[in-house]
Amino acid sequence: MPTAILTGQPVPGSSIESELRSLGFDVQHASGAADTETLLARVPAAERVAVVDARFVGHPHALRLGLTDPRFPLAAVPGAVTARPEGRQALTRAMARENSAGGGTAVAVDSLADRITAALDADGAAVHRPELGSLVAAVPADPQARNEARQAVAAVDDEAVRLKSAVKARDGFVTTFAISPYSRYIARWCARRGLTPNQVTTASLLTALIAAGCAATGTRGGFVAAGVLLIASFVLDCTDGQLARYSLQYSTLGAWLDATFDRAKEYAYYAGLALGAARGGDDVWALALGAMVLQTCRHVVDFSFNEANHDAAANTSPTAALSDRLDSVGWTVWLRRMIVLPIGERWAMIAVLTAVATPRITFYVLLIGCAFAATYTTAGRVLRSLTRRATRTDRAAGALADLADSGPLAEAGARSLAGTARRLPGFAAPAVALLGGAAVVATAALTDFGGPWPLVAAAVYVLTSSLAVARPLKGALDWLVPPFFRAAEYLTVLALAAKADVNGALPAAFGLVAAVAYHHYDTVYRIRGDAGAPPAWLVRTAGGHEGRTLVITALAVLLTATQFKVALTVLAVAVALVVLAESIRFWVAAHKVGAPAVHDEGEPA
Repeated sequence: MPTAILTGQPVPGSSIESELRSLGFDVQHASGAADTETLLARVPAAERVAVVDARFVGHPHALRLGLTDPRFPLAAVPGAVTARPEGRQALTRAMARENSAGGGTAVAVDSLADRITAALDADGAAVHRPELGSLVAAVPADPQARNEARQAVAAVDDEAVRLKSAVKARDGFVTTFAISPYSRYIARWCARRGLTPNQVTTASLLTALIAAGCAATGTRGGFVAAGVLLIASFVLDCTDGQLARYSLQYSTLGAWLDATFDRAKEYAYYAGLALGAARGGDDVWALALGAMVLQTCRHVVDFSFNEANHDAAANTSPTAALSDRLDSVGWTVWLRRMIVLPIGERWAMIAVLTAVATPRITFYVLLIGCAFAATYTTAGRVLRSLTRRATRTDRAAGALADLADSGPLAEAGARSLAGTARRLPGFAAPAVALLGGAAVVATAALTDFGGPWPLVAAAVYVLTSSLAVARPLKGALDWLVPPFFRAAEYLTVLALAAKADVNGALPAAFGLVAAVAYHHYDTVYRIRGDAGAPPAWLVRTAGGHEGRTLVITALAVLLTATQFKVALTVLAVAVALVVLAESIRFWVAAHKVGAPAVHDEGEPA
């Protein structure tokens, strides 16, 4: 149980002690710095501890933001400072300075909690200070100031601010205007009944899977039910994040589940639509797989661009400046957010089309919309990269290399081609990645199944992939290398399965691409959480993108179409078991040791 140490003389009529208890703290009283240091030493090292001035006046949610957010080792608001176990050493050291002879800070501060915060700042500790906005957090120095602070508290509705802050600051049009106005109240309802964000996330997944099952019936009633349930799943998807923000229930496991389940829900729904269409005599598995490939590649473009540029030095661009100016005009903000077809707009479109049209039409519209969005966003990012003056870091180059998912063949080739790569122009890496990928995809799509040419092209692809990663990916457009690799691998599988022209080949290909895509998404989430890439043994076991492409093209040459279908199924199951087992092991272990949670507040997915 976390402990709050109240310091200083209690104020008659103050509610600070009851507010701290309502936040889950065991409250202890200290008369001064020496007593506070003694009580601090008694608190178990594995528990959160807070030092709070007894004269504190403010909103309960200001205290909640300052003292209970699990994402930060150290945090403070005026009159209160807290430390998680990983921040205890810094807090103890700052407390000792305040209690030592001749110690204390150079800042004339009356509040012990604020003096400790100033000491932490002087030590260079990273102290999180939440944005309070209209919320009040103060330590009044006299009765008049106390009355003024209490009036300021009474003038602001604490609960209204808390509900508003539960909603993402930046989101899509549909989410902002059609979902969040009421989903925030569902989040509050869940919080008051003790439900956790992870439970709501799981409910969203189950609802989407039921929706996929309804779509798989192939009946009009099933399609209508599927559309309704998909919207319900998205409402719950918004609610879990709002619940996490409302109650500050952030966790490593929750962040991973939220991100992973979003992908699982959407792609399972694609499979449900394809199954439903098959029941009606229409084979749309190629369209379903194409939609998954396109959406996954869109995400990789987002991830790679952001990783390449978020910590770049001298990161300026006229194109980015123009974009910022457009964002200052209200209607252009919403238009641009809708154009990129974020998850809210995309799922609403899929749900409506499922209910009123056929799966084929749904996939056609989805593919056209996503292709336009991908063209718009990728073109803008290419233009930004070409006009940007930026020095990219070793960390960014390492992240892009991890996202590339190069296997042992590409790694060995990269070592032997390092000298050649250094002599090539700056645009060489994405250029050779694009050419090699285009060659293997085109050969698989344009030649007869069972012919040798896709295998030859795959061997060339191994060489071009090696050359693309033979030097650090720090060029202006090197962030395009991972998306080119993803498209090459996924589209090769799609083309070969379609060319096999045997019942069940495309569903097997869908399963294989889904398993590999999960591995690639998992890599992204680990990098975002500063946990590094998946272990080298996993990448080697999975073969890397170039190894899998080579193996699949070889199987297409050596096996009959029916045998190829079986081989795709076996590969899908094997890859899924390996990557899922390692992924679950990693994220559960990270959650148990208290790794920092990573919740994306801006990406529309």
